[in-house]
Amino acid sequence: MMYDTISCQPVIPADRFVLRPVRKSDAGAMALYAGDERVARSTRSIPHPLPDGVTEGFIQRALDGSQPQDAWVIDGALTEQQEVLGVVTLTRLDRGQSEMSYWVAPAFWNAGIASEAVRAMISANPLKNSEIFAEVFQDNPASARVLTNAGFEYIGDAESHCVARAANVPTWTYMHKFA
Repeated sequence: MMYDTISCQPVIPADRFVLRPVRKSDAGAMALYAGDERVARSTRSIPHPLPDGVTEGFIQRALDGSQPQDAWVIDGALTEQQEVLGVVTLTRLDRGQSEMSYWVAPAFWNAGIASEAVRAMISANPLKNSEIFAEVFQDNPASARVLTNAGFEYIGDAESHCVARAANVPTWTYMHKFA
């Protein structure tokens, strides 16, 4: 596996793109896409409207390692696509576990980008996890299919706060166990 020399995170190949560590130069595209209300409403932590500096803060925390979260950009530049198609994160938990989150820019929805990114992340298992958890809002069944198609198993219902909606939202929780 190839590693990024600045972040020491692996660059993870997929068929149509790579998952690579975030860069400061990603800020504009990430802010454009994360600022889309449809993206923000499908995540727990992206506010809408997106305040100035939020994307830069996310990138800075990812680069300085001050958070228990590793972030990868879904980068299609090698296959003549957009450089930023979306983002995948792994938040380190205890006992060799992580929680995966992801979003894809609406311009690239329904093209299998999220499915390919999640499968590549599971295949690489860059943090050598024993389990990876993920949750999706129940009003986003397409995201649930991404997880089940990548081998995640449904483990229950819950709810999480969505900053963009300023409300708690019902979720489905999934887990992928590594052998």
